[in-house]
Amino acid sequence: MSATGLDVFDKTLQTTHIWLSEIMERHGPDRKEAWHILSAVLHALRDRLPPELAAHLGAELPLLIRGAYYDQYRPSLPDKSARSLEDFLHKVEEGLKGSRPVNPATVTQSVFRVLARHVDLGQTAKIRDALPKDIRALWPESLGAKE
Repeated sequence: MSATGLDVFDKTLQTTHIWLSEIMERHGPDRKEAWHILSAVLHALRDRLPPELAAHLGAELPLLIRGAYYDQYRPSLPDKSARSLEDFLHKVEEGLKGSRPVNPATVTQSVFRVLARHVDLGQTAKIRDALPKDIRALWPESLGAKE
């Protein structure tokens, strides 16, 4: 029997828990913290991408994560301020205010690893290639490889 009564909700909850568990493997057992990490990195990434590519990524995300991804998104005001790695990591750090201190580069690598593992290889390649070289370096070597 379905936990929520709707298969689509059950599937997105299950997938979201898998993604969060993968983040928690590297950053501790706090699921709420993993959610903050995932959201902060996705927002920084979304705001750095051209709106069309950001929308393509959003379409690949599980329903629940997609909601967090689009939270407070303003595509008519693209934020190109995160051109450098330092700027990008600062945006991640800003998104994590109120959480315990974490290394923004390490959490970004963790989220990029989750994306590479679960999002279509062609889509992750387009996302990675749209980023400046120094930010792109945070993607896992085995882009899209199922680990």
